[in-house]
Amino acid sequence: MNKATPFLMFQGDAEEAMTYYTSLIEDSEITSITRYGPGQPGEEGSVMHAVFTLKGQPFMCIDSNVKHDFTFTPAFSIYLTCDSDEEIERLYHQLLDGGGPLMPLGNYGFSRKFGWIVDKFGVSWQLNLPAES
Repeated sequence: MNKATPFLMFQGDAEEAMTYYTSLIEDSEITSITRYGPGQPGEEGSVMHAVFTLKGQPFMCIDSNVKHDFTFTPAFSIYLTCDSDEEIERLYHQLLDGGGPLMPLGNYGFSRKFGWIVDKFGVSWQLNLPAES
């Protein structure tokens, strides 16, 4: 084994989510998308398999061709360490749009500023601005 890669299973909005995430976080990109074609088990044009990076960290994702009664859980989240107050504020409010807070942006004693949200796609994000050294 040479690495472990986070894998996100969406139900029809994988490409929209990847495009949104890579537009918010600099040095991020969609590196590959394979789509379902005619006669394949998924909806034609939906994401069979894709890879995107956030700050160099690869993620894989799909649009599940099977409908499930579950989605993402906050027990697994994407953790971002921010460099400035402006960055954490911007990302928190952009990712919160259409989603909801789990821990509002604030000082909880373990860093300068921290927030935990679920975005409009159901993915959980923890944003941290470390204490100044």
